[in-house]
Amino acid sequence: MIALRFCALVPTYDNPLTIGPVVDRIREHLAEVLVVDDGSADAGRRAVEALAATGRAHVHRLEQNLGKGGAVKVGFRVARELGFTHAFQIDADGQHDVTEIPRFLVAASEQPDALVLGVPVFDETAPAGRLRGRLISRFWTDLETGGRVIEDPLCGFRVYPLDAALRANARANRMEFDPEIAVRMIWNGCRVVNLRTRVRYLSPAEGGVSHFRMFRDNVLISLCHARLFITAVFRVLTLRRLRRRE
Repeated sequence: MIALRFCALVPTYDNPLTIGPVVDRIREHLAEVLVVDDGSADAGRRAVEALAATGRAHVHRLEQNLGKGGAVKVGFRVARELGFTHAFQIDADGQHDVTEIPRFLVAASEQPDALVLGVPVFDETAPAGRLRGRLISRFWTDLETGGRVIEDPLCGFRVYPLDAALRANARANRMEFDPEIAVRMIWNGCRVVNLRTRVRYLSPAEGGVSHFRMFRDNVLISLCHARLFITAVFRVLTLRRLRRRE
């Protein structure tokens, strides 16, 4: 039996007002936090450096911005090197309800090989365009996985078993990373646990910073789903050929 070791994995890019409070709130429920600074500018970098200086988080800094997915993938490798078995991905912008952490950790402990996905329960702060985009992405992941396995493919509040996440070998580096890695992990045989969680979008005055670019990221997500769907079709056809030979 391998002892389970969990860390919070927080990718951040220019979140100077929220990264410190988010880490402090996480530590009330999960002591070990790994922050991956995705090439933040001066203010964001100083906020992350303060976390390292005070011992509140492990910090890994990227000199160039890779995108959210790229930062998370680096975080997977660093977390594994630090001896963790699971990474709890949490966004740095303060939109997630970190009081839900214990419930997610229990689910991951009960099924350590499963991918535990957050299913957001939005309030009135959620942009309408983002809600519609989630429905479209959900439609495609249903096709790619052959059923309603993923209730929300875009929520950044989720627990990864690190070995399975690294084996998935996701290509995406930006916002399309979240749906791609979930689909690929399912293709590799990973089970999924979907859990409801509250999500609130912070205003700019509260430090809420969205790095989602409506045109660019929607295009990237669409291209990602196109690749995944084509791959899914080939997987089905290949499986049918193998069954005929048998």
